[in-house]
Amino acid sequence: MPKPSIEGVIAQTLRLGMRAGETIWASKGALVGIDDGIDWRLKVPGGAGGALRRGFAGEGLALTLVECSRDGAEVVLGGTQPGKIETWDLQTDGPLLATRGAFLAGVGDVDIDVTIARRAGAAFFGGAGLFLQRLSGTGQVFIHAAGDFLERRLQPGETLTVSTGNLAAFGADLDYRIRGVGGCRKILFGGEGLFMTELEGPGRVLMQSLKRHSQSPKPQG
Repeated sequence: MPKPSIEGVIAQTLRLGMRAGETIWASKGALVGIDDGIDWRLKVPGGAGGALRRGFAGEGLALTLVECSRDGAEVVLGGTQPGKIETWDLQTDGPLLATRGAFLAGVGDVDIDVTIARRAGAAFFGGAGLFLQRLSGTGQVFIHAAGDFLERRLQPGETLTVSTGNLAAFGADLDYRIRGVGGCRKILFGGEGLFMTELEGPGRVLMQSLKRHSQSPKPQG
């Protein structure tokens, strides 16, 4: 597959050139434009069991499977709100967990599943959600952030506390837990809720500068 191209400044898009017979996974509602020779359909990763887990995760039961029948045909993908796109190489950075709305596309050998949060407290109060998308394999994953990306690579034992809604994706081997904001003033007027998410290294963390808002996917077809 030709090298992907990330374009734009405020609301970035992902341009992917494909070869005949290639397929890619994309989030539902991500299609911006497709060339002749590109077709797409909705498909559930992991079958019926995957559909059930995806429903709990709030990601929708199906993803978009993009298929190519002509060498050189291109597909353009984008997020549902202004933001940036970042590449996660599964061979280099290992498997990752993506929060709701962060997964944009998977190219090559990418296994897509939904996993339950390691700690229920982190799930309900920390902003990451009870179910997270887990992406593994040897391919590339493209993550969409609301606003700009802020990246950290945590060393063993190093911790980072992230505000609710600003966590986009992080290495699957990272430990994560909730942390109370502390103090009545912070709780009532701080705008961060009762808890924030604390992550412990080693591993890569992608934060987003804007909190992702709920938005219905744009029509496809």
